[in-house]
Amino acid sequence: MREETRLKIAIQKSGRLADQSLALLEKSGVSLAKSRDQLLCRAENFPLDVFLVRDDDIPAFLANNVCQLGILGQNAFLEKQALGNGKFESLAQLLPLGYGKCRLSIAVPHDFAYKSIQSLTGKVIATSYRGLLAAYLKQHDIDADIVTMEGAVEVAPRTHLADVICDLVSTGSTLVSNGLVEKEVILRSEAVLVSNKITDPVIAGLADKITSRIKAVLRAENSRYIMLNSPTASLDAIKAVLPGSASPTVMPLQGRDDMVAVHAVCEEGVFWNTMEALKASGASSILVVPIEKMLD
Repeated sequence: MREETRLKIAIQKSGRLADQSLALLEKSGVSLAKSRDQLLCRAENFPLDVFLVRDDDIPAFLANNVCQLGILGQNAFLEKQALGNGKFESLAQLLPLGYGKCRLSIAVPHDFAYKSIQSLTGKVIATSYRGLLAAYLKQHDIDADIVTMEGAVEVAPRTHLADVICDLVSTGSTLVSNGLVEKEVILRSEAVLVSNKITDPVIAGLADKITSRIKAVLRAENSRYIMLNSPTASLDAIKAVLPGSASPTVMPLQGRDDMVAVHAVCEEGVFWNTMEALKASGASSILVVPIEKMLD
């Protein structure tokens, strides 16, 4: 009996992307059976195996075709490509996933006389992202020394290992607590779906299917379904207020010639000010509901 062909995807085992990546797969209709060692999850209702590994190891899993898809931070992906001597050039980013957002930034001590990027000339910069930092410095024609650190980069200026740092920033609170000020943003990053060059047509079909499902989940999360009643005379004004909806559905209300019902899928933010603007334009009985799934 021929063994079932299964798609393999690598995601972060622990850390800021792990739970959200598993949740994204589950929202995409994948039911996972977790193993005892938590290194491999096997989908029960889709030919998919999920490898739980370190973020930095995911590009290697893809480059060696252990897995065909991966979810990791864009910062980790681009850093591997920058330092990989061509090993990871065949990997391609399929789509951003909207979570795990952060930025790779240069930060300096409060007493550092920073005027522009040129202030880094001749300085020592500590970072875990040598590849991305080196490319940025080269782009701006800056000659500086780079010290590679695997962790606790923010303490480098205090311990006199470096003059400034280049590190990931989310809220900025770690910089503040270490007396550092963010000055330059090298990269704005988020979780991304990455693929290798898939040659097996069956695997390629499975990858396309799961990618389509993920796109549908992301689109639904960023969309809302709006229902409201509108005076016929105010319909054009209300259409203009509806965010991201070019062609709403308009239906007559029974027994009313002067009112219509308007239904629309809006792919932009619908906040209180939007609802208030709709009401001010004449809308009533406004209802905004989330969308669980949305597939073209």
